Amino acid sequence: MNLFFAITFWFATAVITLGLAFKVRQYWKTEAPLLIPTTPAPTTQRGVVLRMIREVTLFESLFKANKWIWLFGWMFHFSLLLVLARHVRYFQEQPWFWVTLIQPFGKYAAYTMILGLAGLLLRRIVVDRIRYISSPSDFLMLIMLLVIGFSGLIMQLFDRPDIVGIQNYFVNLTSFNVVDLPINTALVVHLLLVAFLLIIFPFSKLLHAPGIFFSPTRNQADNAREKRYQAR
Repeated sequence: MNLFFAITFWFATAVITLGLAFKVRQYWKTEAPLLIPTTPAPTTQRGVVLRMIREVTLFESLFKANKWIWLFGWMFHFSLLLVLARHVRYFQEQPWFWVTLIQPFGKYAAYTMILGLAGLLLRRIVVDRIRYISSPSDFLMLIMLLVIGFSGLIMQLFDRPDIVGIQNYFVNLTSFNVVDLPINTALVVHLLLVAFLLIIFPFSKLLHAPGIFFSPTRNQADNAREKRYQAR
């Protein structure tokens, strides 16, 4: 199992790194032949940057469109950010100050992350027009993230693994050394699903994470009257 998880995570890391690099390069080189910012849109580049910051941090357009979906979406994404930041400690012998500082917040963020995911999954089930356009992969992603969250909570509340041993295992993986990994059932499920998520990330709808920065509806200024648009 030690070698199996080592190979799995080395492979998953290579796939998500190379896959994201390929997709970002593809996005970067794809031409935007038309000026199509979603209005009302800023007319300056400074305004575009501010709009993008609001979109990424506050989900501004979703807030304007639907308040309760915004609530679940923002709750999930912000909680996921805290949970991921908390997990940085597993790859450091001596965690950074801010990683230690956010540990309590990341611990409770697991609950709000699961609540947000449950709301988004319920939306796909009960809202007719959303269910109609949902593919099996949409449900798979949400269910997989929910199981990852629940397996993490199980380890946190009921079946606590050897945290120091897990940290030592992943710290050694970063230097391509394989040591013993303390195993329990919840940890196996958690790690397998995380590895699978990393592998499919560059080929799934989860690519909206980097993709939003390349969306012409968001990264263009509405200045057609002031400046002639040149397709790149």
